[in-house]
Amino acid sequence: MTLHGVGASAGIGIGTAVCVREQNLDYTSVPFSGAEQEKARLRAAADLFTQRTQAMADDITNRLGEAEAAILTGQIMMLEDPFMLSQMEEAIDAGKCAEEALDTVCQTFIAMFSGVEDELMRQRAADIGDIRTRMLGILLHAESVDLAALPEGTVLVVHDLTPSMTVSLSKEHVCAILTEVGGQTSHSAILARALEVPAVLGVPGLLDAVQDGMTVAVDGTEGAALLCPDEATLAAFQARRDKWLEERALLQVYRDRDTRTADGRHVDLYANIGSVADAKAAAEAGAEGIGLFRTEFLFMDRTALPDEEEQYQAYAQVSDLMAGKEVIIRTLDVGGDKGIAYLEMEREENPFLGHRAIRYCLDRPDLYRVQLRALLRAGARHGNIKIMLPLVSGVEEVRGARALLEECKTQLSAEGLAFDPHISLGIMVETPAAALIADLLAREAGFFSIGTNDLTQYTIAVDRGNAKVEKLYTCYHPAVLRSIRSVIAAGKAAGIPVGMCGEAAADPRMIPLLLAFGLDEFSVSPSSILAARKQIADWNGPDALRTAEQAMALDTAAQVSDFLAQASASL
Repeated sequence: MTLHGVGASAGIGIGTAVCVREQNLDYTSVPFSGAEQEKARLRAAADLFTQRTQAMADDITNRLGEAEAAILTGQIMMLEDPFMLSQMEEAIDAGKCAEEALDTVCQTFIAMFSGVEDELMRQRAADIGDIRTRMLGILLHAESVDLAALPEGTVLVVHDLTPSMTVSLSKEHVCAILTEVGGQTSHSAILARALEVPAVLGVPGLLDAVQDGMTVAVDGTEGAALLCPDEATLAAFQARRDKWLEERALLQVYRDRDTRTADGRHVDLYANIGSVADAKAAAEAGAEGIGLFRTEFLFMDRTALPDEEEQYQAYAQVSDLMAGKEVIIRTLDVGGDKGIAYLEMEREENPFLGHRAIRYCLDRPDLYRVQLRALLRAGARHGNIKIMLPLVSGVEEVRGARALLEECKTQLSAEGLAFDPHISLGIMVETPAAALIADLLAREAGFFSIGTNDLTQYTIAVDRGNAKVEKLYTCYHPAVLRSIRSVIAAGKAAGIPVGMCGEAAADPRMIPLLLAFGLDEFSVSPSSILAARKQIADWNGPDALRTAEQAMALDTAAQVSDFLAQASASL
């Protein structure tokens, strides 16, 4: 029997199923012991939850990085939210025990967030569901499954892989993950990829179909899981797994190599990061620079803005780690799916097309100057920092940001503080408007970086977080490919470097096209650096050009994808 879902973390895993089913959290027999006592129980449980969750977050920071740990620290902030706690205490004053009060309020928030179509927003419902389960477990003294004690060769089968579950997992023991819910952008997917464990998510009826002890073969690339495969099928899967493991091992020879095509053309291979810890991982993986530092992670999961000194220290640490190598830092990209409570941004009907990113920052010059000053000061250390503006749609936004940057230089000079007076200001090209006027923007910007995630979404007019239209979201669409080609051509004509920091930069099928178009810099996740370096080394200029010409003559995304897959496989 074959089950199908979303291939969320690539690779092959073969092992024995261990099913984690829901705990018994029935609290109907728990008596109400008086409002004060119930509130005290609730507060004690919340304190223990916070203590345990912070310990988990610290562990994940050490093992995976701060960006992954932010999922857990975000849960602490949710539970400590004064409104949520006051709602629970009001329910206790109405005569509910701590368990019922917690459950009632959590279910209300879960229903609210679950009703939103955007998958990224629905992750908040998953977070609150995790909080609810763990808090009820603490209140009821219910033991949860010890995931740290899973046997080697486990295929973990769960309804959802929650952040609190992930902290206990060992990739030496867990060879694959299957879940009933989740998609490419879910917390489950992010955490599985960070652990480098093959995963298939969103498998309907998973826990009904799988029993403990079953042999399961998982293909995290294709999004399939085979239950109880026969000997011949298992042998074929094992051969594929051996090949995958061998390929991963062979990639190590690319760790300290220069990134060059088969005929010697050098391209820059950079890393996308969200924290100082990610920068360390990027350096260890052999990144030649940082192509995208997502600074919004410095602003999230806290109660107030990071001040200039705190931001300066973060940017300076990354600059130091990459001394002699470029560090491209994106200014605050807030809004859309990245809400920050203390900024008190107004709720919008369509936040992805709303008051976000550069639009928000230019309307908040007080906030923006703090970040620009910190970036200018950090740039003085090694002269390797570049500033990148997100979601640009017109030249006036670049000019507005540059005017603020010049104001900050004047201020810093008057204060006698060191800064980089020649810091480069570039843009992310991620809107159709920016792609269409790339020639105009190239006169204003010091560099381009193509953000294919949003460029694809906006060009095709498809919500990348909506499962109903997920199949339409593809960078192989001829319109997206033509946009990428024209943006690179505009950059080349203006003599400015062009990079790419979207998911497509690490896609082996896209690499020959990007090489043929003349892309200067590929920026990928730290875990993808070695594979991308090998894939680039497999292509020479004439073959890439010939492949691109044939691909660009095709009519549909499916035709392009199939053709490029065959071209990559034939190398």
